[in-house]
Amino acid sequence: MKSYRKEIWMNVPKQRAFINITPQVEQALRESGIREGLCLVNSMHITASVFINDDESGLHDDFERWLEELAPEVPGTSRYRHNLTGEDNADAHLKRQIMGREVVVAVTDGRLDFGPWEQIFYGEFDGMRRKRVLVKIIGE
Repeated sequence: MKSYRKEIWMNVPKQRAFINITPQVEQALRESGIREGLCLVNSMHITASVFINDDESGLHDDFERWLEELAPEVPGTSRYRHNLTGEDNADAHLKRQIMGREVVVAVTDGRLDFGPWEQIFYGEFDGMRRKRVLVKIIGE
């Protein structure tokens, strides 16, 4: 059994975004040389998410609208107790909680073993600064 670790760094120029990171994860898998195993991909930030879904812009717009309805971005302290601490990103924490922290994908014959249309996304909810995603692959 062997393991491989890689960090994917990115600067997200907007407050919120959904970024397809499948190509970077596939590159990490090739670099690892692992043919059979598991690939963990997780956000290393508490206001960002990693999730699997379809790479379709209408769906991404639906996610954005849905998340904003559930946890609207409201500047100041009027809605969220977290914002009383001097932060202004309580909505980002809640959005991350809904979308999830990580994904695990099976590795079969040296490839990510996806279902139809599945891709890996980084969901940013408090951007405009440098962020990272951890890719950890274990197997043979």
